[in-house]
Amino acid sequence: MKFHDSNLIRILADPCLVEAAESKPVFAERLGQWLDFSDAITLHAAHNARAASSSAAQPGVQSVVGVAVEEEFVRTRTALVDSITKSCSANMGEARTRLPTPKPGVGIEVVVAYEPYRRFYVAHQGAMELSIRSLRTRVRQALSRASTALKQLAALDEALDRILCVRERQLLSTVPLLLEKRFEQLLKAHPQPPVGTRQADAPALRRRPGEGLADFCKELQGVLLAELELRLQPTAGLIEALRNEANKQK
Repeated sequence: MKFHDSNLIRILADPCLVEAAESKPVFAERLGQWLDFSDAITLHAAHNARAASSSAAQPGVQSVVGVAVEEEFVRTRTALVDSITKSCSANMGEARTRLPTPKPGVGIEVVVAYEPYRRFYVAHQGAMELSIRSLRTRVRQALSRASTALKQLAALDEALDRILCVRERQLLSTVPLLLEKRFEQLLKAHPQPPVGTRQADAPALRRRPGEGLADFCKELQGVLLAELELRLQPTAGLIEALRNEANKQK
């Protein structure tokens, strides 16, 4: 994953919540810091492995397999984008995960509480990880059936995924914490009524342009979509490799 130059980092850096990407070491240097000696041996073995079976697949196999996995990639991405946008919309329809909406008449302490938004974000992260991890596994399986070279690439991707998955979760788990800072910034920029005021129009606080909660919810959706694209990058790279291999056979 290109954490250092992803759209997710640029969005989070815009409100000055994270350091600029240029202040970080280059990706290769940071990757080296994440791997220990046993990880390096695992990656070296995967990189130098040779498939036991025969070489190239039958002509046209890569093309057929490539079309199938690209269609599945589009379906998965579309479903996740729809889930995010619908759940962040005022007209949520049948969204499984719903954006927190203050009820009429609730106290100000409920309106300014961040915890419901944190749970909302974490729920979407769980849905993304489940769907994309399953998709990535199936794409690797497709690569393994396509050719010897792609089977080797799939093995390398599996080894790298296994090594970095914990680090990935740790990094992405900080996103809701950064959003909490943004939540507090926006509420300070748009002061709420004094404590004890009944919020009969609380839902409108989220929808009116310029209001703190409305701005935050819009940014929250943008961050979720950017994280989705980041999580999809490795799978998209595998599919691109499969597409390039199919083009060589034409």
